[in-house]
Order: sequence, then structure tokens, then C-alpha cells
Amino acid sequence: MKVTIIYDNTAFRKDLQSDWGFSALVEVENIPKILFDTGTDGRILLGNMEKLEIDPAPIEEVFISHSHFDHTGGIPKFLKVNQKAKFYVPPSFPGPSNREVISLTKANEIHENVFSTGELDGIEQSMGIITDKGIVLIVGCSHPYMRHILDAARQFGKIYGIIGGLHGFSEFELFKDLELICPTHCTQYKAELKRLYPQKYIEGGAGRIIEI
Repeated sequence: MKVTIIYDNTAFRKDLQSDWGFSALVEVENIPKILFDTGTDGRILLGNMEKLEIDPAPIEEVFISHSHFDHTGGIPKFLKVNQKAKFYVPPSFPGPSNREVISLTKANEIHENVFSTGELDGIEQSMGIITDKGIVLIVGCSHPYMRHILDAARQFGKIYGIIGGLHGFSEFELFKDLELICPTHCTQYKAELKRLYPQKYIEGGAGRIIEI
């Protein structure tokens, strides 16, 4: 699997633009490419995509973690250049009216080796990718309790790593068995995570590519 961070508060590549928000392209063998969230500003989303040589037009699926504007603001401009993508959304977000929308209330597999945790705590869903090393979780902001996110994902197997926004998460011991930690976007305690887990920590930022 391959995760390319397109939109983040920081830029891993100097030629990409940073901005408050998050989006990533998730690529898994034998399934369609999935755009996870769309950041705040569609202009920045599409501009970073162009520099990353990611063509938005053929992307078939969009996974929205939650309704906040820094994860959905890029949708209108994305839809102007993409004519076919269907959307996986939590029930608290209706999705675009002119596309196929699948609302995910409960934990559910959306493809072989790819699943949603379902909407947790009435606000947010996360995506899990099952790899040979374990599950890699992609999270938007981690507004639900992290324990709830991890418990929902563990229904599908052992968790290998986590990528995305961790908001105010500070129960750092919950990550002791993970092998990969890439905090992005709204994470308040990046420095503490890096200090506690230096061998597992990966810097995020627009342009960072993580392959498992």
C-alpha cells in the first residue's frame, strides 16, 4: 500500500503549499485509488495534486472522515474535474447531492483489505488498510476517543500503524505496540510522540509518501 499526503498544515516538499486541513491519496493493490478527505481549499488541493503528478479525474472513490470544513472544503473544486467518484461518508455528513453516496454507520469492509471503522462518537469515521504487517489506520482528526478508534479497528486484526490528525490525543501508552506513527494536521503533541517513539515516528506534511 501507498499513502501520499496531499494536504497538510506543513509541507514535506518545499514546492507544495501547506494549509490547515488534511487530504491523502490511498493506493492499495487491486482496488481503486481512494482520496481520503479533501482539505480546506480546493485550489490548494488540486495544485498540490498537479505537482505530485496525481490526476484527480480518474479517482473513483472519496472517503470523508467527518464534516468539518478542513476535510470537506476541497470537494466542490474536486467535483469540477472529477465526473465519477463515489463517496463514503459518516451519517453526520450528507455528501454531494450529485454523486453516489454510501453512508457508513458501523464498522464495515468497503473493499477486500480496506475497511471503515464506521462513525464513532457521532462524528467521525477512520479508514483501515490490512497489510502483511498489520492494519494501517488513516485518521482525519481523531475527534472520537482514540481507544474507540483502535477498538473498532482491532475487529479486523492487529494494528501496525496510524497516519493522520490526532487532535488532542495524549494517552500515549495506547501507541506502545504500534510500529508506525505519522501525526499530521491538528495533532497537538507531535513533539511528545516523537520523543516517546523516535524509532516509530515519521514526519508528515504535504508530499510525504509512506509505503508499506
